[in-house]
Amino acid sequence: MTSALLRAVLMAWLVVIPALMLPGVGSDAQQFAFIIGLLAAVFVFVEYFSTYPSLLEFRFAPPFNRIRFAAVFCFVFAMSLVYGNDSNPNVLNGILAALSHLLANLTDVPYSPVRLILLALPEDLETLAVYNIRLAAALSYMIAVVSLVVFYLLVRFKNWPTRNGAFNVWVNLPLFDPTTGGDVLARLTRDGRFNVVLGLLLPFILPALAKLLPQVFSGIDWANTHTVIWTMTFWAFLPATMVMRGLAMLRLSAMIDHDRRRAYAEAQDLQHI
Repeated sequence: MTSALLRAVLMAWLVVIPALMLPGVGSDAQQFAFIIGLLAAVFVFVEYFSTYPSLLEFRFAPPFNRIRFAAVFCFVFAMSLVYGNDSNPNVLNGILAALSHLLANLTDVPYSPVRLILLALPEDLETLAVYNIRLAAALSYMIAVVSLVVFYLLVRFKNWPTRNGAFNVWVNLPLFDPTTGGDVLARLTRDGRFNVVLGLLLPFILPALAKLLPQVFSGIDWANTHTVIWTMTFWAFLPATMVMRGLAMLRLSAMIDHDRRRAYAEAQDLQHI
């Protein structure tokens, strides 16, 4: 219960950070953020307090979810400080603002996802709003890339997920039924490749859709820093989550294939005996 409660509090805190730290956020927006934070906390508490999860994947395969949470938390907290630098300048805010500006200069190149985000913005948007979106896009994309690299290194060199003991597919993939749909190895490989490919393409596809279907994305208030933070969170970390999920599934398929080959070799050896 203590572990589930701690995770629920952290999730609620993550949701309400921008509403509490950003300047100019109205009381209605703060109340809405508190409601969403409460709902997110209840969901996390129920998932981690129950014996078996119903929706949350890789609950018993740390640090998969911890990496995702840490990446989103770092971005939301950092951008809240960066946007508050004008009204509350200090050393930490200034350092984060300078770092975001440096990352924006490094990533805002032709055909990059950050450049595509800027090209998809409305033409009448104010220069300050475009500058803030540029910083948020660059920082979120780089943090997402770092989280992917960290997870890949864990899979490649730290023998994830077996370093934490035996891996149970049923409790870690509650929405994946290994008994239906053909061979589980082929399904895991197919789903893993699909998640990786789609996750890598989404940062490019989403800005293109925003440009081709402006009426669908017309409700986004790009001048609102609170909206920008959560929009950039969705744009950067949804694809990163999909890539991580795809890498995890490919890792599981490799483990199953290895176990099958070993069992087949042992059976062959017994036959010879």
